Amino acid sequence: MVKLPKDFLLGGATAAYQAEGATQEDGKGKVAWDDYLAEQGRFSAEPASDFYNRYPIDLQLSEEFGVEAIRISIAWSRIFPNGDDKAPNPKGVEFYHNLFAECKRRNIEPYVTLHHFDTPANLMDQGDFLNQHTIESFVRYAKFCFEEYPEVNKWVTFNEIWPVSSGQYLLGKFPPGIEYDFAKTFQSQHNMMVAHAKVAKIFKDNNYSGEIGIIHSLETKYPYEDKEENKHAAFLMDVLCNKFLLDATYKGHYTEEVMNAVNEILQANDAEITITDEELAILDQAKELNDFLGINYYQSNFVAAYDGENDVHHNGTGDKGTSVFRLKGVGEVKFDMDIPRNDWDWLIYPDGLRDQMIRVKEEYPNYKKIFVTENGMGYKDDFNDGHIDDTPRIDYIRKHLIACVEAIEAGVQVEGYFLWSLMDVFSWSNGYNKRYGLFYVDFDTQERYPKKSAYWWKKISETRNLSNNDVEEF
Repeated sequence: MVKLPKDFLLGGATAAYQAEGATQEDGKGKVAWDDYLAEQGRFSAEPASDFYNRYPIDLQLSEEFGVEAIRISIAWSRIFPNGDDKAPNPKGVEFYHNLFAECKRRNIEPYVTLHHFDTPANLMDQGDFLNQHTIESFVRYAKFCFEEYPEVNKWVTFNEIWPVSSGQYLLGKFPPGIEYDFAKTFQSQHNMMVAHAKVAKIFKDNNYSGEIGIIHSLETKYPYEDKEENKHAAFLMDVLCNKFLLDATYKGHYTEEVMNAVNEILQANDAEITITDEELAILDQAKELNDFLGINYYQSNFVAAYDGENDVHHNGTGDKGTSVFRLKGVGEVKFDMDIPRNDWDWLIYPDGLRDQMIRVKEEYPNYKKIFVTENGMGYKDDFNDGHIDDTPRIDYIRKHLIACVEAIEAGVQVEGYFLWSLMDVFSWSNGYNKRYGLFYVDFDTQERYPKKSAYWWKKISETRNLSNNDVEEF
């Protein structure tokens, strides 16, 4: 029998732009996604899951089905519509007070993220985190939130710096839609880590109550076949996606090995970045201040050497087998292993989660604890008159929770797991056909329906027993 520890936290994850809707209500400022999605004409984040109005329903369902904590992000532009306003927006401030009060009423702990892909449009137009002004505006916004919301005990600075930077400047699937600019990709990652370090230091220097951490999307990179050139390609991909950020977080600098890899990638793409001694000093000051690391994990990659130009096709439609990921000077992600994958070509590989957590323990021994802050299975759920049988999702979650138990047994301090997502939400590049939630959302009526996975989750919350997928009552 495989069992979770009794005090292992079981939570659900959301994000403001993907769940709230109300993108123009009560004084909320614009974000770059508003115009970007309108220009694409494929889908809109309005009303998303209408969490802005229906959060009491979602929190009631959470309480009923054994969801003990919820990841919430604050929409920066609800608080400061332009990002750097002199005064906050009162209605935006009030909304989050009301939301946190409802969390308390339902005995659900909020884990609150300050930046989840949604920089205010005014700052985005000025270069986002490539601009030092945005860093300082973010620090001011964070300090305001710490002082305004003492009812929050768990704070996260950034969600997924690598997907933000790569989506904006490498893959072109996030606004401003720039492709293959490695200089901006690395520089943006570095600058956001400087912003994180500044915020973490302010949090500790001011003795605000609670804990602060950061969330990284960590996909384990394995060499495709046992060849030296593939091992090197996997290492370069790991530096680009994982190790550059982990070094900044826990070492307070970039090791010579990492910088050699960064420079190899930059030189292959005729690019360069600027890292100052002052910025490294800021990183160094914050390396011991992280109370926890959040790991978002959906898949791992198997990487082969690649001698060619940049060539990426993002499968955003669920057309299985269409993904291409080849980066000049880095490597190529392969897809022909005998490993199951979902319709979006993401490998279903729980061992990668376990291996990544063990890697953090071994390479960054000053980490304190880990939460899996996102993990879940995108699936084309069949509504079937409100009887949603999502057994493959149950199997996916169960196997990744077992990976958490295996990491704990290997000595890793893993304290909780947040399912992405609590309810079905809007997806940045997939719209509404890719569902993750425990609760099915009819996006026309905004009605919620517990899926089979919700009943299974409730059973796991009560018994902690991961031995099977059976749900007696559904």
